[in-house]
Amino acid sequence: MKHAPNPMHEAHAAPRYTAKSKSTGLPWNNPVVKGWTVCRMHGARGGHGPGKANPAYEHGMLTREAQEIRKAVNEHVRLTRELEQLLNSSGQRQ
Repeated sequence: MKHAPNPMHEAHAAPRYTAKSKSTGLPWNNPVVKGWTVCRMHGARGGHGPGKANPAYEHGMLTREAQEIRKAVNEHVRLTRELEQLLNSSGQRQ
């Protein structure tokens, strides 16, 4: 008679969370939640989703999209100022 495989063997072979304990310095070593890189105690499946469904959403100025747009605009302003400085400095030399 063949015995059924022990389900704990699969549980023990699960990928582990690699965070370290502050007090001992040893690895936390809990199994990660499937589809996540952290264990259930360190944030897997926790919190609200992004965007307007999040209760902390107020006006959209802190969304990733808005931050990327501001970053692009700031880069263009910086390049424009550099170009303006180059044009002004070359005009003063002549």
